[in-house]
Amino acid sequence: MPETIENLRQQMEAAAAALDFELASRLRDRINLIRGGATERDAAAADPSGLTRQQPGAMGLGTSRQQVERPAGWTPPAKPDPMTRGRNRRG
Repeated sequence: MPETIENLRQQMEAAAAALDFELASRLRDRINLIRGGATERDAAAADPSGLTRQQPGAMGLGTSRQQVERPAGWTPPAKPDPMTRGRNRRG
């Protein structure tokens, strides 16, 4: 397994030197998958194109969560009147 990672690392560095950054990033992702416990066959078949990486500067728990975007035209609901809390409708 370390030989495979070393081979992939050398290929990645050669691709980066040849300015083929797309191939280099795919090889980097394969190396990370293998280090994470995937088999070589699974790592080669995986499609990491949908994965997003954590943005720089975001630190701490939950910072890699995606932000929810509100639909166009959405307005927040009106806040309840604090003077009517706990009262019956009957009066």
